[in-house]
Amino acid sequence: MEITASMVKDLREKTGLGMMDCKKALVETSGDLDKAVEYLRKKGVLKAAKREGRATTEGRIGSYIHMNGKIGVLVELNCESDFVAKTDQFVELVKDLCMHVAASSPSWVSPEDVPEDVVAKEKEIYMFQAKEAGKPDKILEKIADGKLKKFFSDVCLLEQPFVKDTDKTVGDLIKEKIGQLGENMTIGRFVRYQLGGN
Repeated sequence: MEITASMVKDLREKTGLGMMDCKKALVETSGDLDKAVEYLRKKGVLKAAKREGRATTEGRIGSYIHMNGKIGVLVELNCESDFVAKTDQFVELVKDLCMHVAASSPSWVSPEDVPEDVVAKEKEIYMFQAKEAGKPDKILEKIADGKLKKFFSDVCLLEQPFVKDTDKTVGDLIKEKIGQLGENMTIGRFVRYQLGGN
């Protein structure tokens, strides 16, 4: 069954969730709106959306050393309470994030963290490449936006496919854990050291 834009819009209005979450839920439930809401509830995404924006002043810093001490990572993961920060699930999530950063080497946490001049330069390059390839002027912007999305999935931690399950992004993984643990979580910051790196 084809999932139309209006179906996605209806589910977004009903749940307040993003387009990709809603589209995926509708695909999984063959376009059934009620089942899609139920699917999102089971996945914990609805709970996660309700918790976004709540203060995350607790948490923990995790570390990971890889490849005979040649790569080291520190990740700060925040949550709402010390109680959740001490749970096995939270500790495991911090470890997974550290391993992911070691393996995938992101530069920023989210697209919002990428400096505007970097985004502008990338967009300029993509538009130039599309124009050189003979693409019509009216679609250059759209092509550049699509390539920017790919750029963010390469360099932003939350947008990267999670190394242990590439069907979901790191952002999706965190939303799942928010749903399971019942508290908002945010990645405060991370640092990745590589021997001999800058």
